[in-house]
Amino acid sequence: MTAILDTAPLDRLADFPAIPEGWAYLDSAATAQKPWPVLDAIARAYGETYATVHRGVYQRSADMTLAYEAARTRVARFIGAGAAEEIVYVRGATEAINLVAQSWGLAHLKAGDRIILSTLEHHSNIVPWQLLRDRVGVEIDVCPLTADGRIDLDALAAMLRPAHKLVALAHVSNVLGSILDVPRAAALAHDVGALLLVDGCQAVPRLPVDVAALGCDFYVFSGHKLYGPTGIGVLWARPELLDAMPPWQGGGSMIDRVSFARTTYAPPPSRFEAGTPHIVGALGLATAIDYVEAIGLEAIHAHESALVARTRDILGRMNSVTLFGPATSAGIVSFAVEGVHPHDVGTILDEGRVAIRAGHHCAQPLMEHLGVPATARASFGVYSSAADVDALAAGIERVARIFG
Repeated sequence: MTAILDTAPLDRLADFPAIPEGWAYLDSAATAQKPWPVLDAIARAYGETYATVHRGVYQRSADMTLAYEAARTRVARFIGAGAAEEIVYVRGATEAINLVAQSWGLAHLKAGDRIILSTLEHHSNIVPWQLLRDRVGVEIDVCPLTADGRIDLDALAAMLRPAHKLVALAHVSNVLGSILDVPRAAALAHDVGALLLVDGCQAVPRLPVDVAALGCDFYVFSGHKLYGPTGIGVLWARPELLDAMPPWQGGGSMIDRVSFARTTYAPPPSRFEAGTPHIVGALGLATAIDYVEAIGLEAIHAHESALVARTRDILGRMNSVTLFGPATSAGIVSFAVEGVHPHDVGTILDEGRVAIRAGHHCAQPLMEHLGVPATARASFGVYSSAADVDALAAGIERVARIFG
């Protein structure tokens, strides 16, 4: 395949031992591979320095506690939070959204209040609000998309009413790669007294994020999409919101004092972190942040944008391929091959050592909007290259030949 568009190569493939030579890994939007520094940090934490945190009086426990809380400070700095205490560790963005729904939502919403989502949301930003609706009686409205697959903020402005108490939107679509104008969405929400929750899972690996500049009220993301471990994620919220939220799980660490008559709770973030935490996950997440910031989020976004442009240019020349989403997107390209189910596309590409995602991508309402049961999706990372795009294109040409 002749190169059509140049890319700005990052040349980071050697940092990722799980990607063998000749394997095109194009599923980073599902989960990113892990670089050596993250793997080394995890191995060192388990193999050399491991101990519990916040409990032991012995030196290793104290040292691990310092490292664990230093990771929280690192996360806060990464997203522009005002203080480490605004960072709540969770298992991932799914748990973070459920935490907000079951803590803030139950405490502050009532029957007749309204929540706005968008057509392109991940199920993790739909189902928790439906559970809250069924329990409390709030109503859910859905903001439509523009013709090219962006959240339609003009439509959002027309829909918002004082009854709306929360707007919950994806910063970057996990299917279309479209990028939300978060500051405008925040301003629109705040104009009617609503709060804005932003799902940042697909944004933090590829875009600079500053929650203060964005103007949102809640921001969530998962570590494993950011080249970090699974099982660790982040909820950021404005401190006055965290202070007004009750605990949503009970157990160790989240208490002030316990008696059989009454329990009092620790201040945030400990109030929301019941039980022994994912200590090593937090350290791995901090190392992953160090890794991406050493490269530079601007450089990562430029690299992935060039690969998106190359992919859309090459695939757009194929009569059998339909591309979804805007022409410019953040590291993600979804497509369909005429007459071929995306699962078959994925299987044939795998035979050629190209790994993509095929399915509804936990976004079934968006699939209904697009008029398809599923799509094939290529998504990029710092290890992706023009050669990966060419391998994808060659694989799709083979799909077209096989299915005639």
